[in-house]
Amino acid sequence: MDALRAHLARQLAEIDRAGSLWQENGLVHASETGEPLDRRDLTTRQFKPLLERAGLPGRTRFHDLRHTCATLLLTKNVNPKVVSEMLGHSNIAITLDTYSHVLPNLQDSAARALEEALR
Repeated sequence: MDALRAHLARQLAEIDRAGSLWQENGLVHASETGEPLDRRDLTTRQFKPLLERAGLPGRTRFHDLRHTCATLLLTKNVNPKVVSEMLGHSNIAITLDTYSHVLPNLQDSAARALEEALR
């Protein structure tokens, strides 16, 4: 909530600076004139510098970060339903189909857990 309040304060200052050029669209993140952000502009001015500061390759796509996050969570045995909800998938089948390549390790882990429980 603190981050959102700080963002609102910055946005209100931008609205003041834009004056009559501001077009209210009810967006949380908007251009300097209130319009939807342009994907290419966001990538060039915001995302690429973040990649550089993080020491990641410049060819990294935003979607790659999403995919990496999901893969890491699944390999750390986070419940696939939770990962599905975090990704905003409409159902868990999408998550399981997309990330099935990391699930064999999870199945081995589940088999060991069952083996241990039955001892």
